[in-house]
Amino acid sequence: MEMDAILQKLNTDEQEVVQSILTEYNKEHSQCFFFNAEERERRKKLGELVVKYLDRDLQPSCQLACLETIRILSRDKYGLLPFLTKNALQTLARHAGIDYAEERGRWQILDNDATVEALKCICNIVYNSTIAQEVAVELRLIIGLTERLKLYNEANSPHDSKFYDLRLIFLLTALRVDMRKQLAQELRGVSLLTDALESTLRLKWADMYEVVTEQNSLPLPREETERAMEILKILFNITYNISGKEVDEEDAALYRHLAAILRHCLLIKSDGEEKTEEFHGHTVNLLVNLPLMCLDVLLIPKVEQGSVEYMGVNMDTVEVLLIFMEKRLDRGHKLKETLTPVLNLLTESSRVHRETRKFLRSKVLPPLRDVKNRPEVGNTLRNKLVRLMTHVDTDVKHCAADFLFVLCKENVSRFIKYTGYGNAAGLLAARGLLGAGKGEGQYSEDEDTDTEEYREAKANINPVTGRVEEKQPNPMEGMTEEQKEYEAMKLVSMFNKLSRDQIFQPMTVKQDGRLAPLDEAVQSAGERNESSGAETDSD
Repeated sequence: MEMDAILQKLNTDEQEVVQSILTEYNKEHSQCFFFNAEERERRKKLGELVVKYLDRDLQPSCQLACLETIRILSRDKYGLLPFLTKNALQTLARHAGIDYAEERGRWQILDNDATVEALKCICNIVYNSTIAQEVAVELRLIIGLTERLKLYNEANSPHDSKFYDLRLIFLLTALRVDMRKQLAQELRGVSLLTDALESTLRLKWADMYEVVTEQNSLPLPREETERAMEILKILFNITYNISGKEVDEEDAALYRHLAAILRHCLLIKSDGEEKTEEFHGHTVNLLVNLPLMCLDVLLIPKVEQGSVEYMGVNMDTVEVLLIFMEKRLDRGHKLKETLTPVLNLLTESSRVHRETRKFLRSKVLPPLRDVKNRPEVGNTLRNKLVRLMTHVDTDVKHCAADFLFVLCKENVSRFIKYTGYGNAAGLLAARGLLGAGKGEGQYSEDEDTDTEEYREAKANINPVTGRVEEKQPNPMEGMTEEQKEYEAMKLVSMFNKLSRDQIFQPMTVKQDGRLAPLDEAVQSAGERNESSGAETDSD
């Protein structure tokens, strides 16, 4: 049917006619996501009429048809104008059951298809429009959503209704900082969402901070996985800035409780390997946000039959994180987004937990035996991480270098031993450690871990490449003194030309171990000499 005919028939009061027209329109355009400019104005008129029609007392079938039409139209971000008014979004919120009012009594979870369609419409509109986001703040939709979230434990509501409630909360907290703060502080969102996550996973507790995790348990069903991931994403949004802050005892207990649930999330599987990895990825992202002092619960569970044990500590969680990291590393896709969170988590955990660091070192940096190949050559985990130390993405190479540096207890000589000076120079220069020394971390005294193979080859290992190099012939052998002097002056001339043309800048290592331009260092030394001479003259 032509759009003009549809618009004309929508002016009728007959609900059956309107429902029939819109149902046919929805079928024809169910796969449409964008509309051309020529028809956009008429589609805006259609949107205006449908929103007005929704204000009437409609039969459920007609109501659903109207909402399906709005969902289709709201996919086009250039055709959202009819849905950006306060009245339009309030109408949709009322049909979704999340409109907020001070005098409202007990909230209900509506069990019908129209509720889900209305939530989908609001998700589309909020995602595509900053104006809609501001109206959502004014309408206080986040309060309506959280009030309904409180009912999940006591209401057997359908999956779609719960899922799109969570999806809308995620969008609002991802797109609006003020909503993020409101949910976290005013509405106590961490506690509320932790309860929702616990309810979704149907947890049983063995101890205060230990969830019962059966080794041969069935995978988490798809629907529960989808809801759990939405909750993890929302929690990530509202805990984004807490990792470096000090927390009081009450909040620390809350975050430890959450960390225990996240440990369970890492140890269970979902429906399919791809979905499991996605689930674990969101879990890792959230763990990175939690205060480090609260991550000790990852190591609390007792060692049982079938668990990974190291120094008498249960390392199941750390083992899973290590496997997860290597999978992301081998995939090599979007390393900044996919790999750096788990690398940061393992690095910070190794800094504060001695058992974690020693376990990871045994896996990543075992006693060095291969002294013939460069540290970046090979398929071991050490080789793969050393290769990342020269990655084009600065964040990726810094994360990889930091991780290995911490596993070496921030000892420069040991770091160079495992990575080679050429690979290590970037991190050492950034930290002012080119002149050797140790980092700022507090670690126990070093123990001798050199293998017999390493001790025998140590004198012949090139510290720059990190391997035994064949002795090269002396290029100046057989030259006369005049020829040597000529070659030396030729080299000086080449360096001068490169410096004048600003192709490179000669650098030197300052007393504090940091790099500085050579000319500045020479000038500074000259000034010190002049000052010293002046003082001598005055004496």
